[in-house]
Amino acid sequence: MIIHTPVIVLKSFPYGDTSIIARCFSKDKGKISLIVKGARSKKSPKSAQFQPLSYIDVIYYNKPSRDLQVLSKVSFRESWSKIPDNLRSITLTMAILEITEKTLSDEDPHPKLFEILVDTLRGFNKSIADPNILFWFYECALLTHLGFQPVLDKREFSGLTLPDPNSGPNSGLILASLLAGDIGNLPTDDVTPLDRTVIGDYLWTSLRYHFDSLSNIKSMKVVRKILAD
Repeated sequence: MIIHTPVIVLKSFPYGDTSIIARCFSKDKGKISLIVKGARSKKSPKSAQFQPLSYIDVIYYNKPSRDLQVLSKVSFRESWSKIPDNLRSITLTMAILEITEKTLSDEDPHPKLFEILVDTLRGFNKSIADPNILFWFYECALLTHLGFQPVLDKREFSGLTLPDPNSGPNSGLILASLLAGDIGNLPTDDVTPLDRTVIGDYLWTSLRYHFDSLSNIKSMKVVRKILAD
């Protein structure tokens, strides 16, 4: 079957002498792994097209019995050239890609979450809000669309008590606004240092509780420092 779908590239790495493997979040098929033949040859533009954060259209031959799908065609869909110019934004967006790659199951479509990821990355590129707010917004969306939407007055889980989401001056209000899922109406409340710590701890603890795969994400040490500043 031939599949034509937009994707966000989550990660890519060399395969053989001239090819790469790209793990992508696709709108129509969920997380997929593509083999991009000849991408590392000098004349091929595909290496650039399959860099993390790339928003592209792909056509590939889908065989359910195969873990790697073979790319046929690719074209750029939208460019986010301003993200790499901001250290906070590039660090947080790369962490978003890593978290997404670690939490999604193969070929399990989440088209609404895909659209939110696109909107979030576009928001980083256009600087529509503080990068911390956009990062937390996506964490909330990820939990919600994968079936674990936080309930702020429920803190007790088997083997875990979540941090109190209301222990900062505005942390509870900010979290409630983020959980509403409207990127066009992000919170504008003052975010104090304590709020940053509370929100970051609450969301990351929730994610790690529901997804064992997140326990080894080394980048989060840097990200949590950024979120606390």
